[in-house]
Amino acid sequence: MQGSLGHIIWTVCYLSVLGGLSAYGIHRYFIIYLYLKNRKRAPVPARYFEQLPKVTVQLPIFNEVYVAERLLRSVSELDYPRELLQIQVLDDSTDETREITASCAEELRQRGFNVQRIHRVDRTGFKAGALAVGLEAADGEFVCILDADFVPQPDLLKRTIHFFTDPKIGMIQTRWGHLNRGYSLLTRMQAIFLDGHLLLEQTARSRSGRFFNFNGTAGLWRRSCIGEAGGWQHDTLTEDLDLSYRAQLVGWKFIYLADVVTPAELPVDMNGFKSQQHRWTKGSIQTCKKLLPTIWRSRLPFPIKVEATGHLMSNFAYLLLAILCVLLHPSSGAPGGGWLRTLLVDVPIFFAASVSVAIFYVLAQRELHPRTWMKEMLFLPCLLALGIGLSLNNARAVLEALFNHKSDFTRTPKYGIERKSQPWRSCKYRPLKSVLPLAELGFALYFTYFLWFAIAHGQFLSVPFLLMFQGGFLYVCLSSFANRWLKTSFGGSRAVTAIPA
Repeated sequence: MQGSLGHIIWTVCYLSVLGGLSAYGIHRYFIIYLYLKNRKRAPVPARYFEQLPKVTVQLPIFNEVYVAERLLRSVSELDYPRELLQIQVLDDSTDETREITASCAEELRQRGFNVQRIHRVDRTGFKAGALAVGLEAADGEFVCILDADFVPQPDLLKRTIHFFTDPKIGMIQTRWGHLNRGYSLLTRMQAIFLDGHLLLEQTARSRSGRFFNFNGTAGLWRRSCIGEAGGWQHDTLTEDLDLSYRAQLVGWKFIYLADVVTPAELPVDMNGFKSQQHRWTKGSIQTCKKLLPTIWRSRLPFPIKVEATGHLMSNFAYLLLAILCVLLHPSSGAPGGGWLRTLLVDVPIFFAASVSVAIFYVLAQRELHPRTWMKEMLFLPCLLALGIGLSLNNARAVLEALFNHKSDFTRTPKYGIERKSQPWRSCKYRPLKSVLPLAELGFALYFTYFLWFAIAHGQFLSVPFLLMFQGGFLYVCLSSFANRWLKTSFGGSRAVTAIPA
């Protein structure tokens, strides 16, 4: 009797998790539909400024030894009248980055630029706090924000500023490019991940009238929009997502320019990537808790409320995926354990959840790289495996947000890596210590056993799925251990070779 009850409970939990993952898959199909329906509705400025307005470029920086100079050099090359351009170096650094930014700022002043360097000793609010302090001293009616690892194109401002001739427009977001896309297997997969979000999701939401978010950098804000929305707040780790939704809730319109690309550097080490993913995931759930009730109490159209809910809750999928990893065990009969279950359960869920992911990223690469997209798709199995391997890291972020566990804003270290020939300078910024790689290793070993069990019992349909689970956890945990070992053992003199893409 107890065995039957336990099996019933397991079945209910298992099907509930699969149902939840399928719902996220269906939502992804809906995003694809919105993109295909609206992709030709490219925005155009209502008119052009007869006289260009003054723009403040804000550069929030914290301990960016390797990229701070590159950022300031690229900003100095923006094609915009110097008398209308203010550059704010918001440097909260505690290392030699301070000397680099001070020297670069002075050099730009001597060349005739209006450069203001603000250094805070008290880092209250982290990036959001720095942006708020800078805004108080900003001269420009419009503010362009660039993180330290971005390298804006010279025509960035001239291709975007004229959209503000529409007084209803509060923010303009450009699409991120990838300076070091081909550096390693990890950077290649990150680029594909981001391309899906930055092309399909942002374009679909923007052009269909749904809410979408400022990505934290490579975009411009109208100052009055920031003020009317309540300003920069630091009660979440994603101040950009939070402000975006607050601004749209009070009626401001946003524009996404998929054809204007602002290149940036992708994290080259696994621990840096995981830290970034943890911050984005936790911050999105914090924003969900903060704003979702307000969204549903508002007078917004029902379709916009539903899409906003799907957007803000999207990272719960990682928690469901982590739970699925726990629920899966050999005695359950791995996927493919019987033809009736395969037909009625596994196949529909496969098409709802797994196939939607494949179609989503294939479409993004086909749109961006029409000549080489098939080559990019050779990395699709690795991409799916990486998503699984990240599930514990991101599920922890979801739980921390749900239970109000406080954590600081942890920056993602960048090393000025743009080409394969450049070594990864691995020691300057050490990763935070975590026991999570041990849990990931445990799951990798468990799915190795699960894989052997499936082969031994003829459950061959489950083998490709189990390989992704095993490979994902194994890749993530071993990369995490390797990054930490190299950083702690060689103290900075060690150049690290990337895994070829």
